Amino acid sequence: MPTYIVLMKATQKGVSNPKTLYNDVKAANKTLEKFGGKLLDWNLTIGPYDAIAKVDFPDDYTAAAFILAVAETGNQETTTIRAFSLTEVKQITEKIA
Repeated sequence: MPTYIVLMKATQKGVSNPKTLYNDVKAANKTLEKFGGKLLDWNLTIGPYDAIAKVDFPDDYTAAAFILAVAETGNQETTTIRAFSLTEVKQITEKIA
């Protein structure tokens, strides 16, 4: 499955009750699984982003649908990046003539 890095910035609504963060991430993971995705890693961060997740989705369409569903909550703004594994990089670079 394709892998994606999701960079998250919390909105004011998203940080209104930080004590629920752990349960919020668990609930988001259940939604992720309903979309056919898999959470590989999730980290709270310090810096320009508040959290970073590494996730797998069956395809770009499913990733986009999930990100739109998350955006609908208004809890965070996201930037999603397609990530290629070292194995995929090998396959990509082998296509270079």
